[in-house]
Order: sequence, then C-alpha cells, then structure tokens
Amino acid sequence: MSSVETIETSVEGATDDGGIAASIGSDLRALRKSKGLTLSELALATGRSVGYLSQVERGLSSVSIQDLRKLANVFGVPLGWFLAQDDAPEEERGHIVRADARRRIGSEESGLVEELLSPDLGGAFEVFRSVFLPGAELPENGFRETEEAGYVVAGELDLWIDDTHFHLKPGDSFRLNHETHRWRNPGTVPCVVIWVIAPPVY
Repeated sequence: MSSVETIETSVEGATDDGGIAASIGSDLRALRKSKGLTLSELALATGRSVGYLSQVERGLSSVSIQDLRKLANVFGVPLGWFLAQDDAPEEERGHIVRADARRRIGSEESGLVEELLSPDLGGAFEVFRSVFLPGAELPENGFRETEEAGYVVAGELDLWIDDTHFHLKPGDSFRLNHETHRWRNPGTVPCVVIWVIAPPVY
C-alpha cells in the first residue's frame, strides 16, 4: 500500500471514531480562529457549506480526505497534522503525546520549527517545543492577545519585550503578558525553548 493510500485509509478510519472526529474538529476550530477566519470565509475557501463545516468542528460529521487536504492547504499545515493521534492507543488520546508523534509547524528554511507538545489545540493553553536555528529572527515586533511563558532548554535567545532587550541562556525563563515582542538567535547552535501560550493561537 502506498503512503497516500495509508493516509487515506487512516483518515477514513479516524472519522469513524468519535474521539478522533472530535479531536479533528477541535483542531479545525482552533486553526480557523487563529487565522481570524469566519465559518463563512472558510466555506468559501474550501467550497463546502457553513453547516457542514460547523458539524465537522463539533465532531458531528466525518471529513473526507479531499476536504481535509483543502483545509490543510488553507491553514498552511501538512495533512499529517490532523492524523498524529490516529495511531495512539485509545486511552492515550487527548492525554499523551509520544516523542515520535509530535505535530510540527514551520520549517528549517523559515528558521523556526515548532512541535506541539499538547495533545490537541483545545483547552485553555497550548505547549510547544520551539527550535530557533542560528541567525533566525523575528525582525519586527509582533503582538498577540495572549499570555505566554517560555523556558530556554538549550542555546541562546535575544528577546525584546516591548522595547526592552533581554539575553537569555539555558535555564532562563520569561513571560509575555499582552506585550509586543521579537526575538533572534544570536548563537551558532539551535536555541530550544519550551513555549506555553494561553489561549491557543494555532
């Protein structure tokens, strides 16, 4: 069986499971909100009805591989993003994330790779393992309606909160509370940060 056929079989099987369907729906809703899209706008982008997408978000309708591909394209995530929990034992779903099953956002080309440590995008907060490659930076201040905290595991990170500069090393931690920020990895090795965001933004 090809990898595409394996994924398609996985999706069809997953949507027959209420827990998986609910997880996919919760993730779709969180991703849609993070992009600032209404259900009407998402329906227009995917060619599906508002009612159908609303049922998918609530875990009441299954989603086909074709629709999932369209949704992944709209949100800029790989198809596998929605399937990471499919192979997990039922008792682990929603609770445990194995190291080899983390969902990834970003790429090495962009300088920032993030892995979702939370089981899904539901709940009051999300946890990421963020890897900033040497020289990577966010050159202009960004702002999110969130409270965030981070712990530097390895490497170095220059962090500007509003206009105040901080140089962080392993063991240092920080908090952002509805404040602008930007960052840069000034070192020669990747900087690894465990990042907590509330409410979820992805």
